[in-house]
Amino acid sequence: MITLDTLKEYGADTEDALARCMNNADFYVMLVGKSLGDANFAKLRQEIEAKNYDEAFSAAHALKGVVTNLSLTPLAEPVIEITESLRAKDTTKDYGPLLDKMDEQLAKLKALA
Repeated sequence: MITLDTLKEYGADTEDALARCMNNADFYVMLVGKSLGDANFAKLRQEIEAKNYDEAFSAAHALKGVVTNLSLTPLAEPVIEITESLRAKDTTKDYGPLLDKMDEQLAKLKALA
């Protein structure tokens, strides 16, 4: 079950996130839970693999907003790096390891649910 304590153990900056959620812990935890099913995680990988970098950037940018606003730091790190590389139009980068790290962190979060 996702709680503030499990999110802290995961590495989320819950104090920062709670400030954005008017210190409503139930609301914050609910938002984290909803974020786990965001279709942009799969879309990001799919678009990068298809070399549709503009669409990949759109998915990455949306995810960056979600995970940074929820202060999910371990998940935000690879998402931010992917987003900024796509913003710079880096089409030579091997995104595979970053996508794998993103998926690994997402799986850790899902395991809390």
